[in-house]
Amino acid sequence: MSSYRHPGIVFTDRYFTVPLDHSDPGGEQIEVFGREAVASGRTGEELPWLVYLEGGPGFGARRFVGTEAWLGRAVQEFRVLLFDQRGTGLSTPANRQTLPLRGGPREQADYLTRFRSDSIVRDCELIRPQLTGGEPWTVLGQSFGGFCAVRYLSAAPEGLKAVLITGGLPSLDAHADDVYRAAYPRIERKVAAHYARYPQDVERAREITAHLLEHPTDSAGHRLTAEGFQSLGIMLGGGSGSHQLHYLLENAFVRTPHGTELSDTFQEAVRTASSFAGHPLYALLHEAIYGQDERPTDWSAERVRAEFPQFDAAGALKGDGPVLFTGESIHPWHFEVDPALRPLRETAGLLAARTDWAPLYDTERLAANQVPVAAAVYHDDMYVDTEHALRTAASIRGLRTWVTNEYEHDGLRAGGPRVLDRLLALVRDDV
Repeated sequence: MSSYRHPGIVFTDRYFTVPLDHSDPGGEQIEVFGREAVASGRTGEELPWLVYLEGGPGFGARRFVGTEAWLGRAVQEFRVLLFDQRGTGLSTPANRQTLPLRGGPREQADYLTRFRSDSIVRDCELIRPQLTGGEPWTVLGQSFGGFCAVRYLSAAPEGLKAVLITGGLPSLDAHADDVYRAAYPRIERKVAAHYARYPQDVERAREITAHLLEHPTDSAGHRLTAEGFQSLGIMLGGGSGSHQLHYLLENAFVRTPHGTELSDTFQEAVRTASSFAGHPLYALLHEAIYGQDERPTDWSAERVRAEFPQFDAAGALKGDGPVLFTGESIHPWHFEVDPALRPLRETAGLLAARTDWAPLYDTERLAANQVPVAAAVYHDDMYVDTEHALRTAASIRGLRTWVTNEYEHDGLRAGGPRVLDRLLALVRDDV
């Protein structure tokens, strides 16, 4: 355990040992990491704890510099644990380099079934008494972290003082197919809004797509295809994402002695934006987080996309319509083009075929909920369907919602203290 100071805040790095399989507490153990944050000058005080669960799956908790964003507001009254969920950040990693230690693809897939929200919540419940002395704590869940928070309410509400959710109310019973059938029209609306803002990007995207259909490129082992280019639409779910995408497209081509080619600058930007090297669990478990019954997810996003032919790039180029971007979806081709995922292709296929997913949410327990819960629901959220979120909100007793179009999915990052203040007021009946 080590501590260090930033302006206005003291961080302490903490490591915890938890069972890989919570049904076998005496079996194999793994390590999970959390970074404690407390305001300078309050390190010796008895403060209530707030644990932050990051979005994903597959992302470690954000690395803050001092009291930036919402953390500065949180440490005014909480001692905060920035938790790296199992397999992410400084917790025992799960990636192309480490997973072969488990054995072959089947052993790797079996291992990864223990990295969903049910296991994450049980990790939290083992850690909580070590930090709070047994007192309940407040959970702040962003995106997938909110999915984990709803699982927490289902499985261990006795550990919760309050729950704050930002852009992360999951459907309680939707299959992955239902999630993507709702997602593609939302993505199409986001693309239309982007092209309305930057109409010059319509032709740029068509030119880039046409080039890639003829000449897929390779950058540092990462193969860029037309479908991979379309997946840059994931950027459109953030508050500044449309602008970032526009600037990425504006220098796509360069003249060379061999003719017009995609510029190194563009290729590197695309590779950086689309690589899963830093968060492979996002790709491996993205559909598994919706698995709750005997139906396999079976590459749901890929199958459902076929129901929306307007997303076919080659088809768009045959007419004069725009090429539609995609986003927030994982496809089999990801495991062919990305060197961080390529060795895990068979493992991903086995997860997609799995038929023994355990239920994640207890609807009866949620209907009888006694824990104060507040959720920010972003009306134009590209990643989490608003209708699904509001249906879940109505199913959790006492949950109070703040529905807003002031922010996109990254509202907690963009809105910082204001978003946290609003949710704290809701759970305290101050509004």
